[in-house]
Amino acid sequence: MIGFVIDSSLRRASGSLFGLAYGDALGKPTEFLSVAEIHQRFGPTGPRELVGDPALVTDDTQLALAVGWALHDAPGYTPEAVEPLLRRRFLAWAASPENNRAPGMTCLRACGELGRGSRWQEATVAGSKGCGANMRVTPVGLLDVDLDTLAGLSQLQAGLTHGHPTGLAASELTAYAVRLLRDGAALPELPGLLTDRARAQRRTYRGDWLGDLWQRPGVDSPAEFIARGWDECLQALDRLDAALRGPDDGGDLCRHTGEGWIAEEALATALLCALRHADDPVAAIARGATTAGDSDSIAALAGAFLGAALGLPGWPADWSIRIEYADQLATLGAAWD
Repeated sequence: MIGFVIDSSLRRASGSLFGLAYGDALGKPTEFLSVAEIHQRFGPTGPRELVGDPALVTDDTQLALAVGWALHDAPGYTPEAVEPLLRRRFLAWAASPENNRAPGMTCLRACGELGRGSRWQEATVAGSKGCGANMRVTPVGLLDVDLDTLAGLSQLQAGLTHGHPTGLAASELTAYAVRLLRDGAALPELPGLLTDRARAQRRTYRGDWLGDLWQRPGVDSPAEFIARGWDECLQALDRLDAALRGPDDGGDLCRHTGEGWIAEEALATALLCALRHADDPVAAIARGATTAGDSDSIAALAGAFLGAALGLPGWPADWSIRIEYADQLATLGAAWD
């Protein structure tokens, strides 16, 4: 693991958790709009202010909180300790009257099977690599755990609903990005560090965390199964690198790295937003919200990344009392800062 000096005064865990919620709230009203429609409604820079009392979020933040509370309450970070808590939190979310924010069908289908008591490897939607696998994983990157545990937790929480290997790999990379930024890595270093991680992990199947999830028709080995996911993430990171080599034309970043409906594209496009606006986190999440793709997820991940890098002081001071679930975000952030 690369060593950095952590500045505790920045409250990076709080910055990341609140940043995810802020991006989610800005992207909520733009998710199903074209860029032209977003410009017409919010102006050329997109939404830059929280709206509402409180400003409402989507299932992205709700499920990130579900993961966060499962980790907070876990007696230890093992699959046996964490899986029942994740299952319980996901089922509570699925049954909640607040689950009325256009939730993803993959999560709902998998929760239906989990609620019937199925093994999670059988409950998961095996072919789905939707961004629901990694929009909620960022709390894992805020834990003080070794990288093997970070990888296992990231892939387990993804696998309960999204069984595709790319969903697993992208979730690990998303949490690893938060870890690197929380620990003081410079944003421009991130694409290279993530690429190195993806190459190093390409044939590492974490059977102690995933069990027999790999067993699918046409798949000959666990290594073959997981390599597909890492390869697709490496392709997304290649597109990110190509975009960063050119100038920023101010347009929809989804044109370069994808619309974010699937896991590896959500990671790449959110990173592109963060890197294009590394010193202005509000501009970064506004850029994510001003896309033709999965705007709330892209902006939420961009907010989680920049919040981990810049800490809570990077965000407007009054936003922390204007966002939905502020009490939960503050409690979890304080536990991990």
